[in-house]
Amino acid sequence: MLQATKVLHTINSSQDLKQLEQSELAQLSDELREFILQSVASTGGHLSSNLGTVELSIALHYVFDTPEDRIVWDVGHQSYAHKILTGRREMMPSLRQFGGLSGFPKRAESQYDAFGTAHSSTSISAALGMAVASKVKGEKRNVIAVIGDGSMSAGMAYEGLNNAGVDKSIPLIVILNDNEMSISPAVGALNRYLAKLISGSLYGATKKGLDKMLSYTPPLREFAKRLEGHAKGMIGPATIFEEFGFDYYGPIDGHNLEDLIITLENLKKIAQTDGPQFLHIVTKKGKGYERAELNPISYHGPGKFNPSEGLKPSAPGKKTYTEVFGEWLCDMAKADQRLIGITPAMREGSGLVQFEAQYPDRYFDVGIAEQHAVTFAAGIACEGLKPVVAIYSTFLQRGYDQLIHDVTLQNLPIVFAIDRAGMVGADGPTHAGVFDVAFLRCLPNVVLMTPSNQEDCRNMLTTAFSLNGPAVVRYPRGSGVGPEASQKLETIPVGKGVIVRKVKNAQAQGKKIAFVCFGPLVYNALEVAEELDATVADMRFVKPLDEQLLLDLANTHDALVFIEDSATQGGAGSACLEALSTHKIQIPTLQIGLPDEYVEHGDINVLLDLYGLSPKKILAKVRDHFQI
Repeated sequence: MLQATKVLHTINSSQDLKQLEQSELAQLSDELREFILQSVASTGGHLSSNLGTVELSIALHYVFDTPEDRIVWDVGHQSYAHKILTGRREMMPSLRQFGGLSGFPKRAESQYDAFGTAHSSTSISAALGMAVASKVKGEKRNVIAVIGDGSMSAGMAYEGLNNAGVDKSIPLIVILNDNEMSISPAVGALNRYLAKLISGSLYGATKKGLDKMLSYTPPLREFAKRLEGHAKGMIGPATIFEEFGFDYYGPIDGHNLEDLIITLENLKKIAQTDGPQFLHIVTKKGKGYERAELNPISYHGPGKFNPSEGLKPSAPGKKTYTEVFGEWLCDMAKADQRLIGITPAMREGSGLVQFEAQYPDRYFDVGIAEQHAVTFAAGIACEGLKPVVAIYSTFLQRGYDQLIHDVTLQNLPIVFAIDRAGMVGADGPTHAGVFDVAFLRCLPNVVLMTPSNQEDCRNMLTTAFSLNGPAVVRYPRGSGVGPEASQKLETIPVGKGVIVRKVKNAQAQGKKIAFVCFGPLVYNALEVAEELDATVADMRFVKPLDEQLLLDLANTHDALVFIEDSATQGGAGSACLEALSTHKIQIPTLQIGLPDEYVEHGDINVLLDLYGLSPKKILAKVRDHFQI
């Protein structure tokens, strides 16, 4: 039960927030932080990042005229305080549940959510577009991009900066929420650069003094700007952000409400006359909850827990696919010195923690830079090594051109271990890996595998590593229901599926049906097959497709049902239909997969039933379609 509040319960909009005295904001920040902690503990969700943006959220809505002024949050998993302050406090118990509050900004959810953000580094481009549109329409408004949690490591952020800094008539404000983290610890030269800026206390003090002088004595602006430039010349070189054409301010304490409000009030005025402004704030991930401060990675996206006790070790159970991949990676690295592990800022999520510990010289976290990760791997492969890119399905979408131009066109031997394939539950449409089959199977030279259990997953990873071209193994979030993975490094025949259940009474009346399955839904099909006495084939490969097995099934059955945990349009079932058409085979068929719409967030079992992929719904679809 969430605790009663003295101030927070009175805030349902930015206008309510503006009615508070500034002296009341500290109380509000304490209540808001506690509310976030209790809410996430009861529902699960993103915690550390949201505890760090409490004061910033308050200051932004206190100073700016939202929603008329636009705020774009990047990455969107740091926007819970923003949501709570803008009328969605009572919806927090439904966070990330089906039909409930999204875990990310969502335009359809609130007018305060100016832009949907769940993948990183889009805020500057989107905010610039909004600012330009406002100028073209003759509307005067401020547009603020809040970029943080490692998002500045992606190239798209710099594309936006490069475009924005050339026009001094655009009132754009970029706020870098620097918490020295993404999900994993921040990496790369940019992180070291920001650390140097943070350590430059003299420069920061000079900037803070100049900001206050500007706020109290506007007529001295031009003199102050000349003094500012002279002071920077004595203290250090211009920042990279100033070279992009922004006026740079900071670093300042992102938990000091008084300084935040003074600075934002100044920037609100200055941006309208001087163009793009860049504010660098420093926050602490997990602020206010000691366990999250000490271990922000573990508390980045926890499930339900008791805040007074903290996270507890989960009960022993079946290994997740991610854990199977992590163990395979270490075993294969031991067996083959050519293996190089690559991740775009997802060390924990993709299962590379042990690999980094055992093989630090062969581990590369490239930051939130999926395009770079793919081409970086291509360069490694050109020199005779064997890169393995561990990446989420929806994150690979961001490196699609590189996948085509730099990998498959050159037929380079790279393994793509695609995690979070299929539906992902609470993370919703932005993270649901339902399009990879369609966008991968059309690429020449690709071998595409869909394991139905952990043992198959390990064997397919070994098979992929053995090939002399690009190979993909796509596997879901969580654990499966099939056999556990062994410790062996065994390959399987490329392009060959297997029959996992045969019709028991071939002489029985009625339609003789074969389920043609790709991925873990084979086990749902097996349940249905027991009811219907049907054949079940685990195809294992989308490309190359086992056409001989498909033709055999078509020639010995009355109907075929294609089942996959991906989009049916262009998916594995479509590949089967294309093959049947090529061979001029006509047979009643049914495609079961995900429809031409985005998969909403919610409990995975609820979603499976909603989209007709539970055993009960599969059975109903088959009976209705074939009238049996």
